[in-house]
Amino acid sequence: MMTSTTTLAAGTGAGTFAVTAVSALIMGALATYTLLHHKRVFAWMQKIRRKDEANTEFDKLDGWLTDLYKAQCRLAQKPSRADDFEDLSQTGNMIKGVADHTEALRPELAKVVARVEEYLATALAEPGAAVKVSLLEHRTQLVRAMKQENARSELARAVMAAQQKIAALRRN
Repeated sequence: MMTSTTTLAAGTGAGTFAVTAVSALIMGALATYTLLHHKRVFAWMQKIRRKDEANTEFDKLDGWLTDLYKAQCRLAQKPSRADDFEDLSQTGNMIKGVADHTEALRPELAKVVARVEEYLATALAEPGAAVKVSLLEHRTQLVRAMKQENARSELARAVMAAQQKIAALRRN
Protein backbone atom coordinates (compact mmCIF):
# COMPACT_ATOMS: atom_id res chain seq x y z
CA MET A 1 0.00 0.00 0.00
CA MET A 2 0.95 3.33 -0.66
CA THR A 3 0.63 6.09 1.76
CA SER A 4 0.59 9.58 0.57
CA THR A 5 0.03 12.75 2.43
CA THR A 6 -1.83 15.50 0.82
CA THR A 7 -2.46 18.92 2.17
CA LEU A 8 -6.05 19.89 2.32
CA ALA A 9 -5.60 23.40 1.07
CA ALA A 10 -2.78 25.65 0.13
CA GLY A 11 -1.56 27.95 2.92
CA THR A 12 -2.64 25.83 5.87
CA GLY A 13 0.84 24.93 6.95
CA ALA A 14 2.24 25.83 10.35
CA GLY A 15 4.56 28.52 8.92
CA THR A 16 1.76 30.44 7.28
CA PHE A 17 -0.31 30.33 10.45
CA ALA A 18 2.60 31.67 12.53
CA VAL A 19 3.21 34.55 10.11
CA THR A 20 -0.48 35.45 10.17
CA ALA A 21 -0.63 35.36 13.97
CA VAL A 22 2.53 37.48 14.36
CA SER A 23 1.36 40.06 11.82
CA ALA A 24 -2.03 40.28 13.59
CA LEU A 25 -0.28 40.87 16.92
CA ILE A 26 1.95 43.56 15.39
CA MET A 27 -1.04 45.30 13.80
CA GLY A 28 -2.90 45.19 17.11
CA ALA A 29 0.08 46.67 18.93
CA LEU A 30 0.42 49.43 16.30
CA ALA A 31 -3.28 50.22 16.51
CA THR A 32 -3.10 50.42 20.31
CA TYR A 33 -0.02 52.66 20.17
CA THR A 34 -1.69 54.91 17.58
CA LEU A 35 -4.82 55.21 19.69
CA LEU A 36 -2.81 56.11 22.81
CA HIS A 37 -0.76 58.62 20.85
CA HIS A 38 -3.89 60.29 19.46
CA LYS A 39 -5.39 60.47 22.94
CA ARG A 40 -2.24 62.22 24.22
CA VAL A 41 -2.20 64.63 21.29
CA PHE A 42 -5.89 65.45 21.78
CA ALA A 43 -5.37 66.05 25.51
CA TRP A 44 -2.38 68.29 24.72
CA MET A 45 -4.43 70.27 22.18
CA GLN A 46 -7.22 70.78 24.74
CA LYS A 47 -4.68 71.95 27.32
CA ILE A 48 -3.21 74.46 24.83
CA ARG A 49 -6.70 75.69 23.90
CA ARG A 50 -7.61 76.25 27.57
CA LYS A 51 -4.31 78.03 28.13
CA ASP A 52 -4.92 80.28 25.11
CA GLU A 53 -8.40 81.16 26.37
CA ALA A 54 -7.00 81.95 29.82
CA ASN A 55 -4.22 84.05 28.29
CA THR A 56 -6.79 86.06 26.34
CA GLU A 57 -8.56 86.85 29.61
CA PHE A 58 -5.21 87.64 31.25
CA ASP A 59 -4.31 89.97 28.36
CA LYS A 60 -7.39 92.09 29.02
CA LEU A 61 -6.68 92.27 32.75
CA ASP A 62 -3.00 92.95 32.19
CA GLY A 63 -3.92 95.83 29.88
CA TRP A 64 -6.22 97.33 32.50
CA LEU A 65 -3.57 96.94 35.19
CA THR A 66 -1.02 98.63 32.92
CA ASP A 67 -3.45 101.51 32.34
CA LEU A 68 -4.01 101.77 36.08
CA TYR A 69 -0.28 101.80 36.72
CA LYS A 70 0.30 104.53 34.12
CA ALA A 71 -2.53 106.64 35.53
CA GLN A 72 -1.18 106.47 39.08
CA CYS A 73 2.33 107.21 37.83
CA ARG A 74 1.06 110.44 36.24
CA LEU A 75 -0.13 111.49 39.69
CA ALA A 76 3.06 110.56 41.55
CA GLN A 77 4.36 113.14 44.01
CA LYS A 78 1.63 115.58 43.04
CA PRO A 79 -1.27 116.42 45.36
CA SER A 80 -4.40 115.49 43.43
CA ARG A 81 -8.03 116.51 43.55
CA ALA A 82 -11.08 114.34 42.77
CA ASP A 83 -11.08 115.45 39.11
CA ASP A 84 -7.57 114.06 38.66
CA PHE A 85 -8.75 110.56 39.58
CA GLU A 86 -11.19 110.02 36.70
CA ASP A 87 -9.00 107.46 34.82
CA LEU A 88 -8.18 105.61 38.02
CA SER A 89 -11.82 105.41 39.01
CA GLN A 90 -12.94 104.09 35.63
CA THR A 91 -10.19 101.46 35.37
CA GLY A 92 -10.74 100.43 38.99
CA ASN A 93 -14.44 99.89 38.28
CA MET A 94 -13.64 97.73 35.24
CA ILE A 95 -11.29 95.57 37.30
CA LYS A 96 -13.86 95.38 40.09
CA GLY A 97 -16.43 94.11 37.58
CA VAL A 98 -14.34 91.11 36.55
CA ALA A 99 -12.53 90.39 39.82
CA ASP A 100 -15.19 87.97 41.05
CA HIS A 101 -15.18 86.05 37.77
CA THR A 102 -11.43 85.49 37.65
CA GLU A 103 -10.80 82.68 40.11
CA ALA A 104 -7.03 82.49 39.72
CA LEU A 105 -6.50 86.22 40.37
CA ARG A 106 -9.37 87.00 42.73
CA PRO A 107 -7.25 87.86 45.83
CA GLU A 108 -4.81 90.04 43.86
CA LEU A 109 -7.57 91.88 42.00
CA ALA A 110 -9.54 92.40 45.20
CA LYS A 111 -6.45 93.96 46.74
CA VAL A 112 -6.00 96.23 43.71
CA VAL A 113 -9.64 97.33 43.91
CA ALA A 114 -9.29 98.03 47.65
CA ARG A 115 -6.12 100.06 47.03
CA VAL A 116 -7.85 102.04 44.27
CA GLU A 117 -10.71 102.88 46.63
CA GLU A 118 -8.26 103.88 49.37
CA TYR A 119 -6.38 106.11 46.94
CA LEU A 120 -9.55 107.73 45.64
CA ALA A 121 -10.58 108.49 49.22
CA THR A 122 -7.46 110.64 49.65
CA ALA A 123 -8.53 113.26 47.11
CA LEU A 124 -7.76 116.72 48.35
CA ALA A 125 -10.55 119.25 48.76
CA GLU A 126 -10.92 121.98 46.20
CA PRO A 127 -9.07 125.14 47.24
CA GLY A 128 -11.22 127.76 48.84
CA ALA A 129 -11.47 131.40 47.88
CA ALA A 130 -9.14 132.46 50.67
CA VAL A 131 -5.99 134.14 49.52
CA LYS A 132 -4.02 133.26 52.62
CA VAL A 133 -3.88 129.76 54.04
CA SER A 134 -3.40 129.37 57.75
CA LEU A 135 -0.51 127.36 59.10
CA LEU A 136 -2.90 124.73 60.49
CA GLU A 137 -4.66 124.40 57.11
CA HIS A 138 -1.31 124.16 55.34
CA ARG A 139 -0.14 121.37 57.67
CA THR A 140 -3.46 119.54 57.29
CA GLN A 141 -3.12 119.63 53.50
CA LEU A 142 0.49 118.48 53.76
CA VAL A 143 -0.51 115.49 55.91
CA ARG A 144 -3.32 114.59 53.48
CA ALA A 145 -0.91 114.86 50.54
CA MET A 146 1.53 112.51 52.27
CA LYS A 147 -1.28 110.03 52.98
CA GLN A 148 -2.28 110.31 49.33
CA GLU A 149 1.26 109.53 48.20
CA ASN A 150 1.40 106.54 50.54
CA ALA A 151 -1.92 105.25 49.16
CA ARG A 152 -0.58 105.72 45.62
CA SER A 153 2.55 103.69 46.37
CA GLU A 154 0.42 100.92 47.96
CA LEU A 155 -1.70 100.86 44.80
CA ALA A 156 1.44 100.57 42.67
CA ARG A 157 2.60 97.59 44.77
CA ALA A 158 -0.77 95.87 44.43
CA VAL A 159 -0.79 96.40 40.66
CA MET A 160 2.73 95.01 40.33
CA ALA A 161 1.83 91.96 42.45
CA ALA A 162 -1.20 91.25 40.25
CA GLN A 163 0.88 91.60 37.09
CA GLN A 164 3.50 89.22 38.50
CA LYS A 165 0.77 86.68 39.27
CA ILE A 166 -0.53 86.99 35.70
CA ALA A 167 2.99 86.38 34.36
CA ALA A 168 3.37 83.33 36.62
CA LEU A 169 0.00 81.93 35.50
CA ARG A 170 0.95 82.39 31.86
CA ARG A 171 4.14 80.40 32.36
CA ASN A 172 2.27 77.42 33.86
